Amino acid sequence: MTTDLKEIYLGHLIKQRVSECDISVNRICKFLKCTEEEVEKIYKKESIETEQLLKLSKLLEYDFFRLYSQHLILYSSLASVAYNSKTTKLPFFKKNIYTKEIIEFILDLLETKQKSKAEIIKEYGIPKTTLYKWVSKYKK
Repeated sequence: MTTDLKEIYLGHLIKQRVSECDISVNRICKFLKCTEEEVEKIYKKESIETEQLLKLSKLLEYDFFRLYSQHLILYSSLASVAYNSKTTKLPFFKKNIYTKEIIEFILDLLETKQKSKAEIIKEYGIPKTTLYKWVSKYKK
């Protein structure tokens, strides 16, 4: 099952990853230098401070920041991204990279008939040829 990238609830996802990795609360507390109650509060948060998220990403060996990158790829206007990239000295990422998770998410929308190909192309800005290649390459 794919994660809905439109609504990201980090606390829930962190708790899920902790469970998958079978990491004890004591280890998390030592790593983050916090109490068990603070760890429980993290599990209930929708968003988390960047420094703490970086530490959790390292501990849990999962890039939680990528969830936000994938969200941007799917839900931001490509035109505004291109325009803004010309007016900044920050690093510019010239090409959107569709990860395996994004491809699975999109194909799941098609397979479950939540969205049509035309809706996906329009809503997410994915080129028609790219979508059709995914469908033929990853057809179940």
